Amino acid sequence: MKKILAVALGALLLSGCTVRVADMTVGSTKNYNLNAAKFEKGARVTGEDKAPIVIFPLEIPNVKTAMDRAIEKDKCAVGLSDVVISQLNHAFLFGTFGFRVEGNLIIDKTMPGCENHI
Repeated sequence: MKKILAVALGALLLSGCTVRVADMTVGSTKNYNLNAAKFEKGARVTGEDKAPIVIFPLEIPNVKTAMDRAIEKDKCAVGLSDVVISQLNHAFLFGTFGFRVEGNLIIDKTMPGCENHI
């Protein structure tokens, strides 16, 4: 009986869920020139912002921070296309929660040093 209770409690503590919050065609937290006309589709990237939970949340995660982390994976990127925003909740008294932003990089070849970006 103790083993069953321990397994059930362990499964409850390790369980969590991810909920799709939004799908967007284009998303960015950066200022850039829409008339540049030298945009290219880049690699698919993911950015996350998580906060620990110890009975109560110790921080507040932010979608903007998650998107910034995804965009900043390439110095020539100014935004994301085909964006999926998900909320992460992997906690019951202890654990983490936060946001995940996933999308294809939008590369701006008019930025300094990005003319020959591959």
